[in-house]
Amino acid sequence: MTMPIESVNPTNGATIRTYKEPSPEEVAAILGQVDEAFGSWRTTSFGERAQLMRAAAQVLRAKTDEYARLMAEEMGKPIREGRAEVEKCAWVCEYYAESAEGFLSRELIETDARQSFVTFEPLGVVLAVMPWNFPFWQVFRFAAPGLMAGNTGVLKHASNVPGCALAIEAVFREAGFPENVFRTLLIGSKQVDRVIEHPKVRAVTLTGSTRAGRAVARTSGSLLKKTVLELGGSDPYLILEDADLELAVDACVSGRLINGGQSCIAAKRFIVPRKILPAFEEQFVAKMMAKKMGDPLAEDTDLGPQARHDLRDDLHRQVEASIDAGAQCLLGCEIPDDPGAFYPPSVLTAVARGMPAYDEELFGPVAAIIPVDDEEEGIRVANDSPFGLGAAVFTRDLARGEEVAARRLEAGCCFVNTFVRSDPRLPFGGIKESGYGRELGQYGIKEFVNIKTVYVA
Repeated sequence: MTMPIESVNPTNGATIRTYKEPSPEEVAAILGQVDEAFGSWRTTSFGERAQLMRAAAQVLRAKTDEYARLMAEEMGKPIREGRAEVEKCAWVCEYYAESAEGFLSRELIETDARQSFVTFEPLGVVLAVMPWNFPFWQVFRFAAPGLMAGNTGVLKHASNVPGCALAIEAVFREAGFPENVFRTLLIGSKQVDRVIEHPKVRAVTLTGSTRAGRAVARTSGSLLKKTVLELGGSDPYLILEDADLELAVDACVSGRLINGGQSCIAAKRFIVPRKILPAFEEQFVAKMMAKKMGDPLAEDTDLGPQARHDLRDDLHRQVEASIDAGAQCLLGCEIPDDPGAFYPPSVLTAVARGMPAYDEELFGPVAAIIPVDDEEEGIRVANDSPFGLGAAVFTRDLARGEEVAARRLEAGCCFVNTFVRSDPRLPFGGIKESGYGRELGQYGIKEFVNIKTVYVA
């Protein structure tokens, strides 16, 4: 039985709109249409695809305010951050329009053959199971390389952002892409396995929780279908004793509060030597306290509501359990008396193993400060996590910072003296329980192609 898909404004709890979930038969029909579209889309030239992808970027920029407002209403993103997200989507469209042909050009390899080479051919229909936290960016960072590679795409978006899901399909339609090259399925999680099992679906990409990743990997693996999984993270930010504290604190606060702290690569664990701990805590708390929480549609809002009330309540339970286990609250840590799903900028210190703030991902604006004696202990603590998505190190010794980032920290993305972020030009993804495979850059576009050897005797 299908269930209605409901969009609820987390700022005031009001229902925005309710959508009808398509039946399994309707979903199967759409998948057939997307597969049929693949037959002709795969034969288009890179030039044709690039022209359409640049048109998609133009559509995004022309409707930036509309899309930013939609994100603010459906999941609480401050409108300034929403505009930046739309611009980043336009950037990734233009990046792959420019770069895809070069990334996927034939690679000649000298062998005993008259000619031998590697070619990169599209796979077919790729299913994207995407989260609500960056409702436009997460989709476009899959769709831009995927469509430029010659695949067609089907989107199963998070159920709390159906308006964003439909708007993204409309972007490609308005840009002039052939019908059914990219489609949205407004379905709940119970239909995902059935979609993966459809014979026309060749691969799956998921961004979401580790639990969701395991479920998708289990179904896809049983069918030998390729997957890319970008899952949770508990990113450590390692502050070395010689760090520029003002720079480090600015980056740490930005990294913790971006998107209301609801990001897999948000800064989450702040590992600080005891020698500089008092100064770090003082500056960190002051800057967190200065951030304004409020209506995401207001231009001066730094922190909107959490995306849903249940997510906010789960976060608070983690905070309370950490305090009960010995963590100390330096700021916030209380649910405000407000009808929205708000949670204030919060800081915990004296965080240690065995506390949720140490062991689990805190998906919201709560910072966990972990005191350590020295750099070696700090590196051990940074790596003492089931996750391995992003990490950062702060030091005035750039050679030392590069060494720690490149060789000592266990993560897919390691930054020096700034907060972790994704960039269309760089591969993005994690290790351990943060998933596998890569998005973006030249490595991302090659995840969903047939890397084919051709040997001419």
